[in-house]
Amino acid sequence: MGSAPAVVGDDDSSGLAGFRRNVWWGLAGTVACVLGFAVGDWVLDPDVPAGLRALTGLSTAATIVACGVLLGRRIRNEAPSTGWLVTACCVTAVAAAVPLALGNFGIWSIAPAATLSVLVMFLPARRAWAALGAALVVLPAVGLVTALSTGEPDVGHAVWMPALMVLAFGPAMLGMLRGWQVAAHLDDARQLAGQLAVADERLRFAADLHDIQGHHLQVIALKSELAARLAEADPAQAAEQMREVQQLAGDALRETRALVQGYRRTTLDAEIANASKVLTAAGVEVRTDVDAELAAALPEAPRSLLGLVVREATTNLLRHSRATRATIVLVPEGAGARLVLDNDGARAAEPNETAEPNDSARAGDGTGLVSLAERLDTIGGHLSWCGDGDRFVVTATVAG
Repeated sequence: MGSAPAVVGDDDSSGLAGFRRNVWWGLAGTVACVLGFAVGDWVLDPDVPAGLRALTGLSTAATIVACGVLLGRRIRNEAPSTGWLVTACCVTAVAAAVPLALGNFGIWSIAPAATLSVLVMFLPARRAWAALGAALVVLPAVGLVTALSTGEPDVGHAVWMPALMVLAFGPAMLGMLRGWQVAAHLDDARQLAGQLAVADERLRFAADLHDIQGHHLQVIALKSELAARLAEADPAQAAEQMREVQQLAGDALRETRALVQGYRRTTLDAEIANASKVLTAAGVEVRTDVDAELAAALPEAPRSLLGLVVREATTNLLRHSRATRATIVLVPEGAGARLVLDNDGARAAEPNETAEPNDSARAGDGTGLVSLAERLDTIGGHLSWCGDGDRFVVTATVAG
């Protein structure tokens, strides 16, 4: 089947490395087990000449090794090595020719069917299935011709056994490879969705900043120009215009700070809804259990800070985790509320050790979990976060 495009990001960081190893073990293990069990009994049969048994055993073992190496290159989306291709074909021919020459029509076709199923993985899908179809004709024909030429009475067995081997190996191995490719593509799409969600949030922030600064700066520019014109003709009116410019500049500065710190247009309900939307777009299954009346009843400061906690935890999850499930819970706690954000994809972290490896965690910049914890402390709340295996939990509490 056609080479899958390279997966965006590192397999180890996206969780695909383990799955890739499992697929390789499944494919290589199938070849090894079937060849080992089927040919092993015949190789140990004392009625077979020792030299031919040794030759068959060595060629079968070499076939298993060659198939394993080629499977590893295919799973890593690498081109097959010419040396290993030649080796696989030669040792497979020996492993098949010896039993066939001695009239063993039960095992001779196993090595060719297994090796062919590995080789067609490097072909585009249609050509791979066409090659298997050709093998489904050629191998039984070889068995039939050999059986007729040697006077084998059970001609049917010489025909259907090779066909069965092709049908057993080919679709199963191509199906496992297809499963790996689908997983790689899905992880690629999931990472892209997360990046798009973060980009969408940045665009939203840029639009908010433009709304604030655009209007104020335009008015400031007009009033400054007017004050310049009035400076000589009417100094008092020019001074009045400049005082208004000073007031506008102060308003713009305050609103910009409020936007950066998340106060402007930041509500708990809106942040939870936005978090659910962007996480779902990133391929994360989100479950929310939010007491809407409790959220509405909270005072402004605690409600805004909890909204910022939701925003920061969501951003960290998108940037730094490989979560597949997340939970957002808001429940009463005493006279206040408790907010819990739980996901299954962040790396483990010690309690109150920041889990986001970026500058946003630094205290004093108004964002990040560290700064949010300090701001919650000032209003009698508390923020903590901890990792347990593949789970990461952020918990915030506020007083009523």
